[in-house]
This record gives sequence, C-alpha cells and structure tokens, in this order.
Amino acid sequence: MTGERRKFRREGEERRREALIAAALDLIAEGGAAGATVRAIADRAGVTPGLIRHYFQTKEELTRAAYRQLMEDMSGDNTEVLAAAQDDPVARLAAFVSAALRPPVVDPRRMGLWAGFIHQVRRDPDMAAIHAETYIAYRDQLQGLIAALPGAGDAASCRTLAIACNGVIDGLWLEGCALPQAFANNELEQIGLSAVGAITGQDLLACRRTQEENTA
Repeated sequence: MTGERRKFRREGEERRREALIAAALDLIAEGGAAGATVRAIADRAGVTPGLIRHYFQTKEELTRAAYRQLMEDMSGDNTEVLAAAQDDPVARLAAFVSAALRPPVVDPRRMGLWAGFIHQVRRDPDMAAIHAETYIAYRDQLQGLIAALPGAGDAASCRTLAIACNGVIDGLWLEGCALPQAFANNELEQIGLSAVGAITGQDLLACRRTQEENTA
C-alpha cells in the first residue's frame, strides 16, 4: 500500500510538472519569453506561484525545461515514423526526411517557440548545453540512417553527410513554418527528399513515391 501511494504521488507530481512546462510553452508562444512570468505561468496552470518553486528553483530553470521539452517533442515526432518504417535503409531515410517536413513537425507555433528561445541559447550556458545535446542527438539519428545506406562510407564521412542533410532539413523546416502559404502542398517535402538524396547518392524521392503507392 505504501508503495502504491508513493507511485501515485510521483505520477501526480510529474503531471503537475508537465502542466507547468506546458503553461510556460503556451505563454511563450503567445507573447514571447517576457510574457511567461511566474505569476502568469501559475495562473495558466491553475496553481499558486509558490508551488512553482517546489518544482523549479528559478524561472530560468523552468525556461530551460520548457526548451528541452520543445526540442525533444519535435525530435520525437520526427523519429516516431521509424517505428513503422520498412527495414530497407533507403526507405527509412526517406520516411525520416518526409516526416521532418510535414506536420506536426512543421508547425508555425513551434517555430515561434524556437525563435523565442534561441536568443537565450547565446546568453545562457545551460540553454546552450541543452541545444547542443538535442542537436547532436538528432544529428546522430540522421547519421545512423545514413550509415545504414548501401555503400556508406566511414563514420567521419557519414557525420559530414549528416551535418549537410540536417542543414537542408532545418532550412526547409524554418521556411515551411514561417511562410506555409508560400509553398505548394508537399513541395518542401519533395525538395527535401531530392536534396538529401543528392547529398547521400540515393533516389529518396522515387523511393518515397513507391512507399506511398504501396500503402495507398
């Protein structure tokens, strides 16, 4: 019985912590970091400002947790597609690139949040560390997909290709979030598949079309 109570308490505290992070993200999305005051976060989450101190010693600590959550959610939505992807390495890379350039990864709200956080990365070493950690984790995922391709080179070559492919994906993601109306349906996805395919020497666009035809 005691163990059940402790488990229930841990789960309840974790949900409350998640609610505070969600409230901070909502407020930053609506009005930038300046609007996400401790009082505003508490009001949005339906708790007292004093309770926030139980979970986060400072507002900066809560802001860092919110930034980590944002980055991990985006990466998670992107990599989730791999769970159902084919075993073929080319098909897996194509699925990964497509997911990176479609909703829910491409989302104006998320881009606004990212922009609201990114200037703090240059000022706060802890924020910079979170940025580096999440970037490297995503790049490593991409590097692993590239390393599995037929004829893949050594680790150093795959790392270089992953950096280049990540740069393409990031640039298209940013434009797709900022100006979604400027692009035709699936246009950025097709450009991304073509560009990453050219970098890696694989016809990802044809592979993706075949995948979609087979699942239609």
